[in-house]
Amino acid sequence: MAFGFHSTAEEVADGIDLGGQTWLVTGVSSGLGHETARVLASRGARIIGAARTEAKAQQALDEVGADGMAVACELSEPGQVREAVEKVRASGATLAGIIANAGIMALPTLQQKNGVELQLYTNHVGHFVLVTGLLDRLADDGRVVMLSSGAHFLAKRGLELDNLSGETNYDAWRMYGRSKLANILFARSIARQLEGTGKTANAVHPGVIQTNLARHVSNAEAMFERLRPNMKSVGQGAATQVYVAIHPDNAGVSGEYFADCAVADTLKEAKDDALADALWEATEALL
Repeated sequence: MAFGFHSTAEEVADGIDLGGQTWLVTGVSSGLGHETARVLASRGARIIGAARTEAKAQQALDEVGADGMAVACELSEPGQVREAVEKVRASGATLAGIIANAGIMALPTLQQKNGVELQLYTNHVGHFVLVTGLLDRLADDGRVVMLSSGAHFLAKRGLELDNLSGETNYDAWRMYGRSKLANILFARSIARQLEGTGKTANAVHPGVIQTNLARHVSNAEAMFERLRPNMKSVGQGAATQVYVAIHPDNAGVSGEYFADCAVADTLKEAKDDALADALWEATEALL
């Protein structure tokens, strides 16, 4: 069956048995992460749900009826992310996959953490710590799914590795786009590291969905009204990440960027492995 723009996470997961599998989902407390956890749990998966607080993560697991473990993982706090990594490792779980779903978007004014622009720090650096800390816990056919966005096309100046602080001509959407470009490049780097193992890493664009992600956007209602003809429901928005994560069609597919449940095109910078290497080195230097 072909899937596309209108497909839902329920539809792409139909008939797939995830019994005995454990999946880590970040941003599980709302929006696409919540829906993703619900659908995976409904197919028998055990969910390690990560949110800003353990209480929020546990509430989400309870709401979707998921068996699993709640983990506090504030992505802008590397120390807490490392604690989350250690908690997952201590559980002894083998991960069928990691769905790096959480993020922040379009902060109206420049905010920084440890001297780095906060969108890049949260969306990329936080997930870098989490994913690299758990790569060796992946099953032999484990999958890493990085939530990127079509907004990476807004990164008109590329990664701006000489502007990690965001202080040069700060623009909310350009900086968000930069963080989403980083997500794609990180997935490519992981994919190259996993070559020949049976494990995979890909990035996805979920579409335009009205979720809590837009909480920082000024005049968000007007933005969504303008975009309404191209918007998806939460179920449709979660479809691509669920498809890439669990569908048999994607076994062995790695280093790609998906939108509407299909491989899609990107900025040319998103295919630059030398730039991906430079990002990796810059991220390690930050940490």
